[in-house]
Amino acid sequence: MALNHASHNPTGEKTGPATGQPPPPSAESKNAILEAANSDIQGQSAPGKDGGDANAPKKEKTEKELAKERAKAEKEAKFLAKQQKQKQQQAASAPKQQKEKKQQTKLPPYVEKTPKGDKKILEPLDDEYHKAYNPSVVESAWYDWWEKEGFHKPEFKSDGNVKDAGYFVISIPPPNVTGALHIGHALATSLQDTMIRWNRMQGKTVLFVPGCDHAGLSTQSVVENMLYRRRNGTTRHDLGREKFVETVWEWKEEYHAKINKGMKRLGGSMDWTREAFTMDENLSAAVRQTFIQLHDEGLIYRANRLVNWCTALNTSLSNLEVDQKELEGSTKLDVPGYDKKIEFGTIWNFKYPIDGTKEFIEVATTRPETMLGDTGVAVHPTDERYKHLIGKKVKHPFVDRLLPIFGADDVEKDFGTGAVKITPAHDFNDFKRGKANNLEFINILNDDGTMNENAGPFAGHKRFDVRYEIIDELTKLGLYVGKDNNKMQIPLCSKSKDVIEPVLKPQWWMYMKPLAEPAIEAVRKGEIKIMPALVERDYFRWMENIDDWCISRQLWWGHQIPAYYVKLKEGGAYDSDPQYWVCGETEEDARKKAEAKFPGKEFELERDPDCLDTWFSSGLWPFSTLGWPNKTHDFEKLYPTSVLETGWDIIFFWVARMIMFGIKMTGKVPFTEVYNHALIRDSEGRKMSKSLGNVIDPIDIMDGVSLETLTEKLKAGNLAPKEIERATKWQQKAFAGGIDECGADALRFTLINYATGGGDINFDVKVMRGYRNFCNKIYQATKYVLGNLPADFKPKEKGGKTGKESLPERWILHKLTIAARDANNALQAREFSKATQAIYGYWYSELCDVYIENSKAIIRDGTTEEKQSAIDTLYTALEGGLTMIHPMMPFLTEELWQRLPRRPNDNTPSIVRAAYPQYDQTLDDPKSERDYELVLGCSKGLRSLLSEHGIKEGGIGLVQTLNPEATKTAEEYLASIKALAKGTAELKIHSTEIPDGYSVYPVSSAANIFLQIPNPDPAAEIKKQKPKLEESAKAVQEQQKLISELASGVSEEIKAKADARLKDLFSEQKAYEDSLARFEKMKL
Repeated sequence: MALNHASHNPTGEKTGPATGQPPPPSAESKNAILEAANSDIQGQSAPGKDGGDANAPKKEKTEKELAKERAKAEKEAKFLAKQQKQKQQQAASAPKQQKEKKQQTKLPPYVEKTPKGDKKILEPLDDEYHKAYNPSVVESAWYDWWEKEGFHKPEFKSDGNVKDAGYFVISIPPPNVTGALHIGHALATSLQDTMIRWNRMQGKTVLFVPGCDHAGLSTQSVVENMLYRRRNGTTRHDLGREKFVETVWEWKEEYHAKINKGMKRLGGSMDWTREAFTMDENLSAAVRQTFIQLHDEGLIYRANRLVNWCTALNTSLSNLEVDQKELEGSTKLDVPGYDKKIEFGTIWNFKYPIDGTKEFIEVATTRPETMLGDTGVAVHPTDERYKHLIGKKVKHPFVDRLLPIFGADDVEKDFGTGAVKITPAHDFNDFKRGKANNLEFINILNDDGTMNENAGPFAGHKRFDVRYEIIDELTKLGLYVGKDNNKMQIPLCSKSKDVIEPVLKPQWWMYMKPLAEPAIEAVRKGEIKIMPALVERDYFRWMENIDDWCISRQLWWGHQIPAYYVKLKEGGAYDSDPQYWVCGETEEDARKKAEAKFPGKEFELERDPDCLDTWFSSGLWPFSTLGWPNKTHDFEKLYPTSVLETGWDIIFFWVARMIMFGIKMTGKVPFTEVYNHALIRDSEGRKMSKSLGNVIDPIDIMDGVSLETLTEKLKAGNLAPKEIERATKWQQKAFAGGIDECGADALRFTLINYATGGGDINFDVKVMRGYRNFCNKIYQATKYVLGNLPADFKPKEKGGKTGKESLPERWILHKLTIAARDANNALQAREFSKATQAIYGYWYSELCDVYIENSKAIIRDGTTEEKQSAIDTLYTALEGGLTMIHPMMPFLTEELWQRLPRRPNDNTPSIVRAAYPQYDQTLDDPKSERDYELVLGCSKGLRSLLSEHGIKEGGIGLVQTLNPEATKTAEEYLASIKALAKGTAELKIHSTEIPDGYSVYPVSSAANIFLQIPNPDPAAEIKKQKPKLEESAKAVQEQQKLISELASGVSEEIKAKADARLKDLFSEQKAYEDSLARFEKMKL
């Protein structure tokens, strides 16, 4: 990103180009500026101008006085030219000297002097650590003070109600305690905190609830891997449940603290007194009450059904936790627990012998090992090949079992052999056929993926070893036919990447249709808005086809299910009948229910050892974090919450379930808006993964990190040696020089700017450096303003107009209010990137590069009245800019805002509680905008032409105005245009035909600038201008296409801007055409 590094000079040095400081304006230039101010009745840039009578008689200078001034100006110009030449020569060797000096004077790490929790001690801006922007210096101490002072707590009125402006609440999507934060968390926190801070500055009662998720399956898996790698193969079973859970709690405490530290480091303005954890006392009570209520209502039930079983993690999974891997044909894949790759994407054919005959029936399978669980063969009842076999049985070649052949209308006669082997206990489709035809359900798998006793001679063997053993044995028996490629999907565990096995197990399930219907209706009626619209369509599609949810997990870490099996003295075995389950908050409660259900019976209670799916407790998050099931003040006043900001990838896992639970348990929607941000990928577009080494810790970006440290972090994790090697190679390529320190503000602003509402984000840390420089731009601009405020400066009570502002002042105040309007509108519409662009444009292109630069001469050389007006406007423009960007950059803005003098009667203690800039119609001045931008455009055009033609002095220019307003403006500010284009000796407004020998610079549809070329070469000018014309014509076509493709619902403002741009381009094209025609004529 190209940045004006010239504005980054240390305190005490004037801002200027890299080649040296610019000379002060000559008397001629100064007189021209003041002359322009004199033409403005409300100007404050000329001596004696106080808004008085513009028609009062002026004192005329004598010829002698004028001659004296001209001689002085010529003498000064010669001296300054000589001085500038010397500085340029000195600057040629400056980079090397500066580099050496920088290496020699490297400062030791900054040590903050402020006691923890106290308001920051502001050191002078001219000390070594404050000369230039330094994130670690700027961002120190503030957060502890904010937290101690309670600035992040919600403010209620004296009667306990929310403030008149309303309330705004976000419950943070809780990070998993599996490890440290990653860049995705930084994106989410940046967006959420921007909304939180912006709404707080709007005067609302605001709450940002922090917290973490226990993440049952993920955390247990991480800790188990840690134990295995660091403790010589130790498993959770070696420790036992109680000791293992203690170990996980220790892990949780360590990483929960790291996560909280990272959130604070990012500047998230959470109220930490309301922090939640999904397994804390209140949230656990919410989980128990919800489970018991839904079980008592019949929405939660126990059933022996097929589940997705992960043999690596030894637990069941919901469909959402299973990834489907597409295969085009035979493919060998890595499977956890196997040294060799296993073949998938293949269909194997073999024959079953018909019992009592010499016939065979050929079947096919993509999983040969499952034939050990076959209990039937299905054919179509009208298939002539097999009609005579219906009712007969086939003999299993490896176990003592006869399999009936039966007719089924859903068998496709023309697919494969037309005969289908049925494995009811290990296939979802076969499960239904098995139920319909009363087949036997035989489980052949142990929980760890080995074969059980039902597998006959293969018992104890690993499932995919058996795949190949079965083929070998079938071949020996002459029953193997062959194999072929088969396009298919392989179900993989999203956590372990193990191949999922459908296994018959008794589990807890939840009926979802009765919960889904009101959740669908709430979104359709607009009670909840889901953005972007594409995600809303996905929500409806999934909810309208929702399946029942398997909510139990075979885990030790998590919410143990509050269900107890009633084992009657004369009853059956444990879990043999779902009617014998009772639920209770405690065992005593469960016992009372059992006694009521089985009066007079002797029994024992055995609690279900399983835990609930993590998403069950997460689904209660928006209201359980506010105190539910208790009727707390927070729950009564701040529920429903306002916005859920999350990634689109968990819309089904989490968002849909929160909506269903919220409506069911509280009678209200849990939030009124869902904003789904894009997913962050690495700079090459790959999904971030620890095994790829492309997961970026936001702390490393904020603080900076060396390549060596990044590599050490990889080695300290749970990655296998091969994964470490692969990840290290990528790191060496992506972070060859490590990662520069960028700070929280630059990171936040970058991520917010990425949030366009479009596709996934390809994140590149190099982009961060540009926004770190932008932070420096703000820092140096504020330093300049502070350095130019008089010691006794007191800002006006309000920042509006006085009626005496000069044109540049009216222009910047107009830009301020328009930026405030655009930023507010964009944030309200959740168009975060638009908000950053509006604020960035105001700071960079308008306040820093134009107004501050152009105000320097007046502040330095103007009268007292002129200086006062310029400084008042500068203060207003700066204060507005700081508060406007605060939601995105909290630390830098607090550091600088605290250094500004306060307006009278403003006792705001922190920018956190300051008011956000609002659109002020009295500052909206499009006429001044057009006028000043015409002045700026014309001066820019002159400078460009002077540079292009190498004219350093004596330039003769013409301003061609193209409408009456432009003519009037150019006449009024002609001297200013000339003064802003050094090297221009003569400048006139020209309304007739342009003379030959002038080069053109199209400014806009309002004006063109022309410069007389000494000894013009028509052929050379034609050669230079033809590409410009071609480029202009191309731009016209592109703009016309853009306008034709504008959506019908686009705003009138956007249409007007597009049309105005086209008008400018047409004018530019015509200017080049006319200019080329003149040079062609000269050539002839």
